[in-house]
Amino acid sequence: MAEITGTMEWILENIAGLAIVIFEFIGVAIIIWSGITGFLKWLKHDSNTGVYLARGLAMGLEFKMGSEILRTVVVREWKEIGIVAGIIALRAALTFLLHWEIKEEEKSSGHK
Repeated sequence: MAEITGTMEWILENIAGLAIVIFEFIGVAIIIWSGITGFLKWLKHDSNTGVYLARGLAMGLEFKMGSEILRTVVVREWKEIGIVAGIIALRAALTFLLHWEIKEEEKSSGHK
């Protein structure tokens, strides 16, 4: 029974590890893409540039937060859990601020 449990744990750690890397990659890619296209929109003097960029950053942070939540599956020590919890809290706060900024920008510009 211990062998089966050990094997299942190994499989879970490897799947979670792969998913963490994929989510991190997707989050970074979205942030980079949003930054580049946001800059191009800014060069064209598009009035939606701020909202577009904030939405892209928020989406990228959501994926990165998902990777941190998955990271809690593989941590083994309380110190690691505290670090991951701190990262999740910071990313959640950033996401909240970005969503607030999007709403305020949409209110002021009349866009939805």
